Amino acid sequence: MTDGYAKSPDAALRFPPPLLSQGQACCGARNSTHHSSGVARHACEVFAKPSAKLRIPGEIRDGSRFLREKSGAVPIFRNQRGIALILVLLMVSIIVALTIQLNRSQRSEIYEAANLSDGIRLRYVAQSAFYAGEAILLTDKNAFDALTEDWAKTEMLALKSEGLFDNASFRLLIEDEGGKIPINRLISGNGYNTQIRDLLLRLLTGPSFRLPQRQAEEVIDAIKDWIDADDEVTGDGAEGGHYAGLDRPYAAKNASLDCIEELLMVKGVSRELFYGTGETAGLVQCLTVFGDGRININTAPKAVLRALSAEMTDEAVNRLDEYRREEKNDLANPTWYSRVPETTGLNIPAGLMSVRSDTFRITAVGLQGRMMERITGIVKRETGGRKVKLLSWRME
Repeated sequence: MTDGYAKSPDAALRFPPPLLSQGQACCGARNSTHHSSGVARHACEVFAKPSAKLRIPGEIRDGSRFLREKSGAVPIFRNQRGIALILVLLMVSIIVALTIQLNRSQRSEIYEAANLSDGIRLRYVAQSAFYAGEAILLTDKNAFDALTEDWAKTEMLALKSEGLFDNASFRLLIEDEGGKIPINRLISGNGYNTQIRDLLLRLLTGPSFRLPQRQAEEVIDAIKDWIDADDEVTGDGAEGGHYAGLDRPYAAKNASLDCIEELLMVKGVSRELFYGTGETAGLVQCLTVFGDGRININTAPKAVLRALSAEMTDEAVNRLDEYRREEKNDLANPTWYSRVPETTGLNIPAGLMSVRSDTFRITAVGLQGRMMERITGIVKRETGGRKVKLLSWRME
């Protein structure tokens, strides 16, 4: 056994010898033969010195580390700490994203609720302005209607409205529908009302619209066919066959217009012609679906004044407009225009003019910052001025 330990260090590690006292080891070493004395001394040196460190070959000492490096294994605890860090970061990212989205949704709902509340409030502000317009019309007791009256001058009332509401105000506009051309009076039976047709033709070919004669006649014929009760095409007009062949077909009305916007469905009436452009007027400013066929010369737009007579000039129109805006002038009789020097020689049919109106368009707008609510309505003042009847109402 002793030779085995001496010959192989590995064997010495696998089979450690019995512990010997220092005296025994030394005694054995002294009493052995020459061959065994070297072995005894080696054993004495190795096992008789407890404080000496045992030298283990490097291959054995580093074997565990070598196997770990060879297999690529990672210590268990270090790997768990990395996964935990990744999971924490992932959870934090998800929570942050959800928080941002929730905050954005809540802010959007708050803004929508605030806008809804402000919109309802502005609607009531606009309604207040509309009712104020009706009250102004009821206080008018004059025998004629003109641009010098209170209903035509609402700017001061709009300025005062800024102190009536908290962070809100209104704008109010009252227009006389009686100063416009009554388009439903274009026909008489199934034929033309010649007086209104000629007036409309002068309007379309005049400086405000500048349509060629042929195009203006086509538009007028198409309007007549839309209004009259028959299905017979007038000149270059259009009846149901034309509208049935459109990409979005519809039928000709063959009845009076209920609102002026119906003209947009008539052949030849474009949006530019109806609403006007920055340089030209629009039909919406000059035509009405109300009226008995007469035009209030005191309130008619300048484009309509220009069309009242074939002899009317731009200079005469400007002088008439200046004259009717001076409060000192008497406008109770429609023949007042003859007192203006520039109108000498004008021939305006007496049955075409009036100075009294009963139908008005009221536009009321509630304002708060960039928000607005608009109400547009047509009202009719009853005979005697005691009551105002609502004919139409539209909110925008």
